[in-house]
Amino acid sequence: MTVVHETRIGPLYLEASTDGLTLVGFSAPAEPGPVVGKHLDLARRELDAYLDGDLREFTVPVDVSGAHDRRILDGLRHVAWGSTITYGALATQVGLPVSDSRRVGGAMARNPVAIVVPCHRVVGADGSLTGYAGGLGTKRALLDLEAADAMLF
Repeated sequence: MTVVHETRIGPLYLEASTDGLTLVGFSAPAEPGPVVGKHLDLARRELDAYLDGDLREFTVPVDVSGAHDRRILDGLRHVAWGSTITYGALATQVGLPVSDSRRVGGAMARNPVAIVVPCHRVVGADGSLTGYAGGLGTKRALLDLEAADAMLF
């Protein structure tokens, strides 16, 4: 069972385990997983606060235990609000050669908890926006949201 959460950027599909959030997606999963309520309420509140520009860091627990390339996703959690990192730089940050930037791109494409684990902050080597599950318009909107808020401080 998947919970659909309506947001200002469109519907987000949420799932959670007893350990944390397992899905924040832009489309319904082919095979819905179990939903555990205790993390979902916090996730909804935090996603709304983030999209309103009132939250910079998520506290909802995330369960990516089944994710491919988990260490890349773990490394991505350290990319701060309002900043970006290239695929190659993220590769070296997690101990991979810069030549593994395609592997990083694959991990971003399979990121099960978009926004909360901020794959929208990963850009091409020249700073260009590259693929995003929610579409490049959504990626740009999320980066603009963070950049606009960062300019206030």
